[in-house]
Amino acid sequence: MTNVATRTRIATVAGAAALALALSACGGVKTGSGGGAASGGSDYPAKSIEMTVGASAGGSSDLISRAMSKGMGQALGVAMPVVNKPGANGALVAKELQNAAPDGYSIAVQNASLFAITPLAVSESEAVKADDFDIVYGVSRDDYVLATNPKTGWKSIDDMKASGKTIRYGTTGVGTGAQLNSALTFATAGIKATAVPFDGGAPNLTALLGNQVDVSTMQVGEAIENIRAGKLVPLAVFSAERVKYLPDVPTAKEQGYDVQVSQYRFITTPKGTPQAVKDKLVEAAKKTFATDEYKKFNEQNNLTPLELPGSEIASRLKADLESNTAKLKQFGISLASNS
Repeated sequence: MTNVATRTRIATVAGAAALALALSACGGVKTGSGGGAASGGSDYPAKSIEMTVGASAGGSSDLISRAMSKGMGQALGVAMPVVNKPGANGALVAKELQNAAPDGYSIAVQNASLFAITPLAVSESEAVKADDFDIVYGVSRDDYVLATNPKTGWKSIDDMKASGKTIRYGTTGVGTGAQLNSALTFATAGIKATAVPFDGGAPNLTALLGNQVDVSTMQVGEAIENIRAGKLVPLAVFSAERVKYLPDVPTAKEQGYDVQVSQYRFITTPKGTPQAVKDKLVEAAKKTFATDEYKKFNEQNNLTPLELPGSEIASRLKADLESNTAKLKQFGISLASNS
């Protein structure tokens, strides 16, 4: 976690606490047991709204959830506490949300990888499907970068390929965009590689900085400070166009390797949530997006807005799952054995 992201998390948590106290003092926080859903959402929200996040405190998903809960809670006039429940790349929170009452009082900002990548790495019984939720609205996109330690001397994917060695690469877990981007890059480029799995982004980054692995794919926000400091060398970004936060780093496609996998996040509720309730959540999200504070948050954390209707996000998830499935089949890649 970068210093900027850490400061953002501290400020966000403090701001959320201050907001709850202020609303409580003026009688603005509603904590009763009012329904909202039964009346079609006309009195929604009538109590606090819980936002769960399937990751530990301090990561990108957590920071985004807290920024959204602060702004949306203020717009709706209720407390919106964030509850961290890490595990299985967000699958634990997804299963819990799936079984929650569809009344708008349980929501989550979920990751695209859980629906478009993880199902390709786990059993069918473990997989989570986008159709099991109401996708309310898009939030932001988080791009990936392939980086190396300066000691390798590499500047591009071709430099890595020309080394002729079997590449040791760090991964952040099964069913993640980092894993998929790495596996597709090595397969597309015909590079022999061996995965070195880590439990999350922090130990993966530490291993790369310590030259324990040759390369690693991680989210731009996780790597950018070390790239700017010259402690890491970026080889490629995995987006359709260059990332504005790393404008001098070419895409993998520019280098001749058609690998494009990004992480993106969106607001979800249990299936069957009343439309009137979802409309209010969308309105609150849009008000949050429009604030200078939230725009600054995106810039500080190297996030690209992806503020789209839920129907467009659902279509994108379906297309990404189909594309990822086809590519893995084309190259004979098994994510389950390539962790």
